[in-house]
Amino acid sequence: MNEKGYTQEELATQADVSIDQVKRLLNPHWGYKVQRDAIEKIAHALDLAPTDIVASHEWYPPQRNLEPEQIRTNWNINRVHSARVFISHCIQEPDFSVAQQISESLKADGKRVFLKKENETDWRHRFDEELEQCDCLVFLLSPQASVSEMVTEGIRRARDLQTARPNRKLQIVPIHIGESKTLNHDLRGYLQGVQAWEWRTPTDTPKLVQVIINLLAGDQVQVKDKPLEALSAVSPLPIVIAEERPLPVAEPELPVGQVGLASAFYIERPPIETRCYQEVLQPGALIRIKAPRQMGKTSLMARILYQAREQGCRTVTLSFQLASSEVFTSLDRFLRWFCACIGQSLRLPNQLADYWDDIFDSSYNTTTYFEDYLLAKTDNCVAIGLDEVDRIFSYPEIANDFFGLLRAWYEKAKYGDYSSDIWKKLRLVVVHSTEVYIPMNINQSPFNVGLAIDLPEFSLEQVKDLAQRHRLDWETDHIQQLMNLVGGQPYLVRLAMYHITHNDITLAQLLQTAPTEAGPYSDHLRRHLWNLEQYPELGAAFSEVVATNKPVELKPTLAFKLYSMGMVKKEGNHVIPRCDLYRQYFQQRLPFTDMET
Repeated sequence: MNEKGYTQEELATQADVSIDQVKRLLNPHWGYKVQRDAIEKIAHALDLAPTDIVASHEWYPPQRNLEPEQIRTNWNINRVHSARVFISHCIQEPDFSVAQQISESLKADGKRVFLKKENETDWRHRFDEELEQCDCLVFLLSPQASVSEMVTEGIRRARDLQTARPNRKLQIVPIHIGESKTLNHDLRGYLQGVQAWEWRTPTDTPKLVQVIINLLAGDQVQVKDKPLEALSAVSPLPIVIAEERPLPVAEPELPVGQVGLASAFYIERPPIETRCYQEVLQPGALIRIKAPRQMGKTSLMARILYQAREQGCRTVTLSFQLASSEVFTSLDRFLRWFCACIGQSLRLPNQLADYWDDIFDSSYNTTTYFEDYLLAKTDNCVAIGLDEVDRIFSYPEIANDFFGLLRAWYEKAKYGDYSSDIWKKLRLVVVHSTEVYIPMNINQSPFNVGLAIDLPEFSLEQVKDLAQRHRLDWETDHIQQLMNLVGGQPYLVRLAMYHITHNDITLAQLLQTAPTEAGPYSDHLRRHLWNLEQYPELGAAFSEVVATNKPVELKPTLAFKLYSMGMVKKEGNHVIPRCDLYRQYFQQRLPFTDMET
């Protein structure tokens, strides 16, 4: 009641009950009974369930003479009726109105609904608290929310919770607001296999409410009148790579992940592209691309695969971000999943049952499946792009065998025996963010063979080129001012130029507001802060880094993780903040010691 700011009289008015009922409820020692319907109304006014106010054994009468199955059924009915629904939305219209309409309809059905409050300052912590308790998480994906890093992080956490608690069903309902289906690269992966829905006009609102109610009841999604349009492009969400060659000019693009092949805003970093394009055409090639988040790894991989495709290769892109945690429960399950994904992308029927022999181990079976089936059934070379392989580092027992397998395949192409011709067809592009901090036999690791690419930041000339493509008439001084703030980090540079080109902000204003919540980087910075708060040891380490002007030596695993997040640069065995933007922002938000001079 205090959180809502109600007095006893105001609560009585909101709940449409007498003030006497409110006083009785707040003063149970009086010994008077409170009417059951009054408790329901008061709970509804406070966005609570009756059992949040009174004990369950008092609210639900003893279920005598009932079979255990009936008791469970009654319990499930009560649980569904009072389910908790959390709606994530933007404050602007039409998101806010849609959220309010869905909320009111769900409340009328007995659900407890939680919305983001306007100008809420502690949103990250409240999100985590509500996520732990809710039964259904609804994301309204307006064009702004669809490219938001905070929304992306929220959906990632929800998917992780689904995996961590398989016995507790958490429904995730993405709803696209309007016709825009733009999603950033990470969000595409997290929504893989999740049914999404579309809101275009207010007539869609009651249908969406019915969808949510049906999902909470465990029913198939059926809506009145006619089925609501499900987005076939979203379930599942493929990473679409355009086939067109880059155009000479184009309107500025919001950087939302992979830079499309047709984009005029992809900046080459010579001689990297040329070397990769040449290498992928070599028999049995292995290319390793390493760089922190948002540095352009996936964009480069897409172009390498495009070049391979132009020369007649079959191409496959597989992101390990798409694998659920169950895939990593054993090496056998992981390798079966891996083989099935590659075969499906090559449009080959799943023949695992014919090639998987329990007499042999999983690695041997996988090699046989590739050698005798996947590669043998393909006349052309096969270029496979493996993205987000860092995910496997968290499972050392799987990582050692899988990466050893990739190394063995690379070596097989060089044996000069009968099978070599088969393995020469295979070209691997391996993409990862972190250093390989798991212990591996040097003779079994694929991370010390092939062509290694460590993507650098943009140079001054490359940032100047990008400014010209955005039609910004900047002098070198302007370029230097931006780089003093964000360095040559591709995403941060492009985001600044996008907003400046669209007259959302001037360069001078950006430099002034960048490390604040009012700046164009606020969403990006809050996502980093959210992650650091979730892992206190990582937050403490980065706090130490931004607290001094000198390089700091950290534990290797902490340094690797901060580097993979793109938050630090390496100087030998030490690290420094990747850019001054991070130093300024996190100095104000993380515990730190006095600055050293």
